[in-house]
Amino acid sequence: MAALYSTSSCFCGSLGSYPVHKSVKLGHGKVRDSGFYFPHRFQCATPKLHVQAKALSVDGLPEIMDSSLVVCFGEMLIDFVPTISGLSLAEAPAFKKAPGGAPANVAVGIARLGGSSAFIGKVGEDEFGYMLADILKENNVNNEGMRFDPGARTALAFVTLRSDGEREFMFYRNPSADMLLQENELDFDLIMKATIFHYGSISLITEPCKSAHIAAAKAAKDAGVVLSYDPNLRLPLWPSVESARKGILSIWDTADIIKVSEEEISFLTQGEDPYDDGVVRKLFHSNLKLLLVTEGPDGCRYYTQEFSGKVKGLKVEAVDTTGAGDAFVAGTLSQLASDLSLIQDEDQLRNALKFSNVCGALTVTERGAIPALPTREAVVNALVKTVA
Repeated sequence: MAALYSTSSCFCGSLGSYPVHKSVKLGHGKVRDSGFYFPHRFQCATPKLHVQAKALSVDGLPEIMDSSLVVCFGEMLIDFVPTISGLSLAEAPAFKKAPGGAPANVAVGIARLGGSSAFIGKVGEDEFGYMLADILKENNVNNEGMRFDPGARTALAFVTLRSDGEREFMFYRNPSADMLLQENELDFDLIMKATIFHYGSISLITEPCKSAHIAAAKAAKDAGVVLSYDPNLRLPLWPSVESARKGILSIWDTADIIKVSEEEISFLTQGEDPYDDGVVRKLFHSNLKLLLVTEGPDGCRYYTQEFSGKVKGLKVEAVDTTGAGDAFVAGTLSQLASDLSLIQDEDQLRNALKFSNVCGALTVTERGAIPALPTREAVVNALVKTVA
């Protein structure tokens, strides 16, 4: 599996040097038995769908079309991941720096899988900010929507890894540049070119980013773009538990696709059983086309207007679960952007979610979020082994 940022730097007091740019040039599976099958797209007025014939590449996956763009909106930051698991932040002897941030993870994940993606967000006008912009560009993510704040730093997050690979976060963002993105800095042309516009909830916590988020989503919705939402609950970043619940649900009914974890279902329903389909259905609003519930190594559940079910996951030895949900989202959106009709056919959707589950599973086998995101080749090879 290719690493995005192959330098295995340890943070032990000095940050090392990374060239400061005065300017950055911004530019730019489904398994059925032993093979892959991809249907043609269907036509619909709203949301926007691009009707096109679909050619298959040599590995059986669909060729990526220009009209399959996924635009990801939100935060991008530096994760500092301990080199040894099972220790507190104070006990960790060293940290490996890794680019991260859920929306950026999804954008890179889609590009790694051969899809077309772009990122919109704000970083500091500092070495880390320019490094992150370069990393997006190196991974074929359109970074034209990135902005650089001269007065605020790029966000940092220190990650505690338990022995089982699960993690906790300590953030440095008071305020960080991502919180300061303004509506007049948005690239609306890029947003309206998208097939899917993807976002989380962290960008809803403070102004002016909250207003920018709402304006971006409205522009996408008005243009017929499919809205994808992963709340990505991070309670320490919200003023209170209740403000987090209210903030996350404030934009719930506008999304076409929502991905949540079982913990987030319990949180949003104030402690109800996340494994009860009746509880999950309470979160299914009338305009929602697909609700996905991730269950880590156990796979995922899916809910549409017509059907629901569960797809088993791929068991692996977890090293770091950071970015696993984002890899799952990337696997899902990379397929839906090319063929939104997957949502209407349960067999095809199940096959697509097998692909997504493998994306998430492979990501937990390495440290860091973006560095661990799998290539399409790695996912296909893992799928072949599961059906062999």
